[in-house]
Amino acid sequence: MSDQTLIEATIQNYFDSMHESSGEKAKKAFHADAKVVGYLEDELHIMSVGDFANFVESQQPSPKEKGDAIRLDILSIDISGKTAVAKVRDDYLGMTFLDTLSLLKSGGEWAIYNKLFHVECHNQ
Repeated sequence: MSDQTLIEATIQNYFDSMHESSGEKAKKAFHADAKVVGYLEDELHIMSVGDFANFVESQQPSPKEKGDAIRLDILSIDISGKTAVAKVRDDYLGMTFLDTLSLLKSGGEWAIYNKLFHVECHNQ
């Protein structure tokens, strides 16, 4: 598989983790040392992968079970050797997020090393 395809699969797994409230999928999509950082209502949030996975798991029933609309738009992917940057737009918990994901390739697999998120709008 091409790096582009593998990165897209990693991003899909990241999105599925949130949509299905799966901490296991979140941990698979992210590098163990990754950080998830961004602002919610002007308050800075900095989370480890474990923190993020626990947060995702805590959303019960899951967005999938509630029948929430699915939106994941991969806006761009820029690959430089074993590193990449992707911009994605997704809907989650009544908000539209613009995420900047930095990824690393290790052992033939891509993982998100850093997620910066920005809330574009509240949908509810």
